[in-house]
Amino acid sequence: MESITGALGPLFLLILLGAAMGYGRWPHLDFWAQMERFIYFVLFPAMLVGTLATADVSQVPVGRLALALLGAMALFGLVLWHFRAWLQLSPAAFTSVFQGAVRFNTYVGVAGAAALHGPLGATTAAVAVALMVPVVNVMCVASFVAAGTLGRASLGKSALALAKNPLILACLAGIGLNLSGVGLPGWSEDTVTLLGRAALPLGLVAVGVALKPMALLRIDRGVIATNAIKLLCMPACVLLLVWLLGLDPVSRDVALLFAALPTATSAYILARQLGGDAELMAAIITGQTLLAMLTLPFWLKLVG
Repeated sequence: MESITGALGPLFLLILLGAAMGYGRWPHLDFWAQMERFIYFVLFPAMLVGTLATADVSQVPVGRLALALLGAMALFGLVLWHFRAWLQLSPAAFTSVFQGAVRFNTYVGVAGAAALHGPLGATTAAVAVALMVPVVNVMCVASFVAAGTLGRASLGKSALALAKNPLILACLAGIGLNLSGVGLPGWSEDTVTLLGRAALPLGLVAVGVALKPMALLRIDRGVIATNAIKLLCMPACVLLLVWLLGLDPVSRDVALLFAALPTATSAYILARQLGGDAELMAAIITGQTLLAMLTLPFWLKLVG
């Protein structure tokens, strides 16, 4: 395995480059808003379809990987609900804390897995995305419903958006093409591969552009709780689970990587749309992304 810092360092530099471009508003913020949509709806789905449609998924212990990742996600989701009264947060703030604890940044995860373990790492990461994305989206929408921050109309829109999620659809399409034996015939494989190659570097720069440094001034019980769960407790739990389940080194590293990822920048959009505390969400996203530059190498070096 390549040096941890050598593999993750360039990814963090791309995020910092994006942060600098966002701070300087270059070329302009409307450009990055449209670019992020292009990455989310076209480039990243193309990468997932290309990886899953042609991958030898038999090399990935799907069941045990699901137990480790989904088990930890469900556990800490329940823990947060149990201690909801103790946190003394408004319903809107609690939904942002919940998202911060369970969501993960897919761009950083897939890029990191590929940098650490090459094609097999990318395949394992794509399987992890296929397992986690539907579950985490259902959990987060359910948290808004349970907290009472949205009405019936918003619930219907949320369910429709969930059904049309491009990452879920891309995973289903890739798995379907793989299981059917169709794969990506003719020029389609080269075309999808070329599109997919652009997803990760542009996605990482877009992550940096979305950071809001001024949001770091907000530090309260919710921020501390969600950061502790996402960056410390979740990876520690997954590390224990992968050891108990006897996962191979590649699956172990990818599971640990996804458990220790900062929350997704798309959580800010969901917070605005469904009645969450958007400013708190911005503070959580920015803080976790910067802190993860320290905690991610720590966890991976711990097992490496």
